[in-house]
Amino acid sequence: MTAPEIASREDWQKARAALLEKEKALTRAHDALAAERRRLPWVRVDKDYAFKSPEGTLTLNDLFEGRRQLIVYHHMLRPADPSPCAGCCMFVDNLGHAAHLNARDTTLALVSSAPVGEIEAFRRRMGWPQRWYSVEGSTFNEDFGVTGGFGLNVFIHESDTVFHTYFTSGRGVEALGSNWTFLDLTPLGRQESWEDAPEGISQTAPYQWWRLHDEYDAETTG
Repeated sequence: MTAPEIASREDWQKARAALLEKEKALTRAHDALAAERRRLPWVRVDKDYAFKSPEGTLTLNDLFEGRRQLIVYHHMLRPADPSPCAGCCMFVDNLGHAAHLNARDTTLALVSSAPVGEIEAFRRRMGWPQRWYSVEGSTFNEDFGVTGGFGLNVFIHESDTVFHTYFTSGRGVEALGSNWTFLDLTPLGRQESWEDAPEGISQTAPYQWWRLHDEYDAETTG
C-alpha cells in the first residue's frame, strides 16, 4: 500500500472537518430519503401464504408475533444446499438482539425455500437465534420480488389487514450490514476490486473473500 500524506494533527483536523461536512450532508440526504420511504404507498396483501416452522404451519399474520411491523429477510438457502450463500449468512451474522426492534413494535424474520428441517439444522450450526421459516412450495418469494436471489421486504399490520410497504435487494440490503459499513471506515476499505482506493492496496474480486463464519479458521488451518 502507498500510504497517504502524513500530516500534523492540526492539518489532519482540517482535512477531517472538510470530510465531516460531506458526511453530514450525506446523513441529511439519508434522512430525507428515509422520510420519503415512510410515505411510500401501501399494497394490501390479499393472498394466503403458508410458512412452515418446527411448531407447524403459520400464516403471514402469525409472523408478526402480535407486533405491528414485520421485516422479512429472504435468505438464499435452498433445498439440500451444498453451498449456502456466504453473503446472506454474513448479513444474518450482523443482526443485533431482537429486543431493540421489538421495543418499536417490529418483528424480524427469515424465510428460505429450504425445508424446515434443513433450515433448523443450519440455523443451529450458525448459532443464530432468529426465527426462520420455510416457504418451500410457496410463491411468497416470487410474489414479493425475490426471484432466485435474496431480498428484504417490510409489512405492516393495520386494522386486521396486512400491507406490503417496502422492498430492497442487492446493495440496498448490503448497506444494512455493519461488517461492510465498518470496513468502509478503514484505510484499506473492503479490499475489493471495484473500490476507489489508495494505490498499492491488495484487492480481490467482490464476494470471493466472503465465507460462512465457521469456515475462515478452517480455511486458514486446512
